[in-house]
Amino acid sequence: MLPDVPDPTVYAIPFFFLSLWVEWRVLKRQRARGKDVLGYDDAKDTWASLSMGVGSLVTVTLINATVYWVATWVWPHRLLDLGEGVVGWIAAMIGWDFVYYWHHRWEHEVRFLWASHVSHHSSQKYNLSTALRQPWTPWIGILMYPWLSLFGVAPWMILVAGGFNLIYQFWVHTETIDRLPRWFEYVFNSASHHRVHHGSNGRYLDKNYGGILIVWDRLFRTFEEERERVVFGLTKNIATYNPLRIAFHEYAAIARDVRRSKSVREVIGYVLGPPGWPHSVAVERDRAARA
Repeated sequence: MLPDVPDPTVYAIPFFFLSLWVEWRVLKRQRARGKDVLGYDDAKDTWASLSMGVGSLVTVTLINATVYWVATWVWPHRLLDLGEGVVGWIAAMIGWDFVYYWHHRWEHEVRFLWASHVSHHSSQKYNLSTALRQPWTPWIGILMYPWLSLFGVAPWMILVAGGFNLIYQFWVHTETIDRLPRWFEYVFNSASHHRVHHGSNGRYLDKNYGGILIVWDRLFRTFEEERERVVFGLTKNIATYNPLRIAFHEYAAIARDVRRSKSVREVIGYVLGPPGWPHSVAVERDRAARA
C-alpha cells in the first residue's frame, strides 16, 4: 500500500513538458545565431530520456514508499519533534539536501551505487529532457533518508521535501542559462554548476554533487567552476537508446568483472571500489602525488 502523501513531482509534470517545449524553441534560436549549444537534434536521445523518466515513476515510487515506511518506524523513537511549521520545513529541506549530497557523492564513489546513477549521466546531450533521465534503482535512499525522522522531521514531510528537491534540480539541466549573480551561485546549485557535474572532462569528474545548495561542495571540497566547454556524457559512452540497457548496463558490467575475478579482493574492488577500479585507484594516487 502506497502512503497517502502528495508527490510534488507528479503535479509538476505539465510544467516539465511545457518547459521542454520552450527550451527547444530557445535552443533552436540560439543555434541559428551561432551559439555553441547542443539543442534537441537527436530525437532518439530525447525519447530515451523521457522513457527513463516514465520508468522511474514506477520504481522510485516504490522506493519512496519504503523510505516512508521505514521513517514511520523510526518516528516513535525520535529525539525531538520539529513540528509541521516553518522550523520543521526548514529542517526537512536542508536535511534532505545534506543527505542528498552524500547520497549523490557515494553514487559516484562506489561502483555498485554508480550502477544505478550512471543512467542519468549517459546522455551526450544536455537539456531539460536529460533531467528526466532518472535512475530506476536508487535504493540506497532507503538506508539514508528515513533517519531524518529521528531528528524530528515528520515522515510525510521527508517525502515532500525530496519531491521539491528534485523539482529544483530540473531547471539546472540546460545550456540556455549562463552564469547567474555571484551571490546566488555561491550558495545555490545552478545550471553552470550542474553542467560541470555532467562533464566527462578530467577536471570536471566527480564535482558539484549538491542538489539545491552548492555550499556542501564548497564545504567538503568537491566544488569546481565551469571553466572550459563541457563535454557531456560518460568517459566511456554507451551506444544505445534502449531504456533497459541504459538502466542496467553497469550492473551487467559488474557481473562480468566479478565472474572474471581471481580473488575475494578483486570481487570487493569491482563491486564496492570506485567506478573504473583498479584503474581509478591508480589515477587518484597520481593526483595525490601531484597535489
